[in-house]
Amino acid sequence: MATDLQTAPVLPAVSTLPTPTAPATDDIGFDRDLVMMLAKVPLTAILWTVAAYIGHLIWAACASPAVEGAEVAVNYGSIVVICIGMVLAAVIDGYAFKVPNWLTLSLVVAGWYLGLLHTCGVMVDAGQGGIGQALLGTLIGFAVLFPALAIGGMGEGDVKMTMGFGAWMGAFFGDGSAFGMSGAAMIWWSFALGVMIGGVFGLVIMVCRRQFENNGRNFREILTDLQTLVTHGPEKAAARANSRRKEWVRLPYGVPLCVGFLAYLYFRLVYAV
Repeated sequence: MATDLQTAPVLPAVSTLPTPTAPATDDIGFDRDLVMMLAKVPLTAILWTVAAYIGHLIWAACASPAVEGAEVAVNYGSIVVICIGMVLAAVIDGYAFKVPNWLTLSLVVAGWYLGLLHTCGVMVDAGQGGIGQALLGTLIGFAVLFPALAIGGMGEGDVKMTMGFGAWMGAFFGDGSAFGMSGAAMIWWSFALGVMIGGVFGLVIMVCRRQFENNGRNFREILTDLQTLVTHGPEKAAARANSRRKEWVRLPYGVPLCVGFLAYLYFRLVYAV
């Protein structure tokens, strides 16, 4: 029997899910995360500076002479604080093969703060170096690792870590008139010892891997990279080194650098006084 009913047209289903939107971008290529991190660095540096002052107070309280009139040893409370910062950086580098900017840059800026306070006559610790010495220490910390950085053999985090150490050494030891060794000399010899310790680490890895022929070839290539750095500049040297990146053996160089820094400080401040 005929029917008067007609089949209703089937309408397409309408999705109730929200349409995904593209992440907000800045028309001028503004990296918000980077800017926020950099904005926090001065504040974190203040915390390190306060820690240096607290370390100074704790050292003074613990090292007070038992006999009245006895000579008081130099207060190295703020040096203990930078050592803690170096150890923290080395642990992170050993675990993640990268030292975070919030740590390294805040140590650099904290060294500048200490130098500036000394220049202004605000003695928050026993340091004798001013802002000029702190800046010089930062520059030396960068300069000693620049060749390795330029050919890609050293991470930027390791360089910034050394710059932070340099800033504190410059701010504390200054020209060395009060301690028998300048901040610049402390940076250099600490770095030299760190390089030697890093060499030992590298030799151990080579022996364990037993790839002596490859290691010898890589060593010759590194020498050529350094020659290229001098003759053709850092860009060509880095490109040449990066072409062999897949053959590199990763080494968290912040670890031997930290060991060198701490070992030399201990030797210089405990035994060579």
